[in-house]
Amino acid sequence: MSPRPSLPLAAGLLALLLACPAHGQEFTTPRPSPGAKVSQVVGTTDLSVNYSRPGVKGRVIWGGLVPWDKAWRTGANEITQFQCADDVTIEGQKLAAGTYALVTTPSQDRVTFAFSTQKDMAGLTGYDPKTNVLSVTVKPVPAPFVERMQFTFDDPGTDSVTLTLRWDKLAIPMRIRVDTNGKTLASARTAVAAADVNAWRTPYRAASWAFDAGLTPDEIAKWANAAAKLKPNFQTTGLLARIAQKSGDKKTAVTLMKQSIAYGKADTTVAKEQVDANEKLLAEWSTAK
Repeated sequence: MSPRPSLPLAAGLLALLLACPAHGQEFTTPRPSPGAKVSQVVGTTDLSVNYSRPGVKGRVIWGGLVPWDKAWRTGANEITQFQCADDVTIEGQKLAAGTYALVTTPSQDRVTFAFSTQKDMAGLTGYDPKTNVLSVTVKPVPAPFVERMQFTFDDPGTDSVTLTLRWDKLAIPMRIRVDTNGKTLASARTAVAAADVNAWRTPYRAASWAFDAGLTPDEIAKWANAAAKLKPNFQTTGLLARIAQKSGDKKTAVTLMKQSIAYGKADTTVAKEQVDANEKLLAEWSTAK
């Protein structure tokens, strides 16, 4: 039979067992202000806000729980973070691509949003306003009641969106703009320059997009002609026809569009609806004075 442990040793073992939690007994409790993330793509640019959502809970929010004229972490728990994948302008001011802490200072008739590089703060602990790289001031507007603070991306377009902070009976909007055309044009130029010499689709896509966007006529013509030289087909010839029509050369436009339609009818991969659309354009051009 094994000897029994001495009383001091047994007491020590018991204390050790009580101090160590049993395996599987740890758990996570919900936060009173749950975390949230809202994101939006504007053009080809990703925007997002990470934040926590405190509730009104019957309290006075603006000028009470959130005092006037004092910096606020824009939510609860950790500092709210705003992220933009590309350079943007906010209320007309430039902000470089990156992740920023969003610090809010509300007043009765205006709200200032500051974007700080000090993005890993617990609340506003250690916050230094010198780390702000941008501050914008906007006007709050009355809005339907919202119990839990909320960010929304409203009215997204190809180059702009409104980011709105909503809580209690206020909405605080700020306008964000993205240079979608500039970014896409730069990408198109890079892609065309790097494309294989026999790759007709790359210059065609670049020319087609730029034509629809109304940009750089000289580059459009250069890319479209390069694509048509590599691959004269329904797509490339039809694009050249539209370019000629826009430049005022109706005779060339009609000739090229007839060629495009012929290519389309002979190509089983071209949908009938696409050919019909070109035939409709040709009819409009032919009857126009």
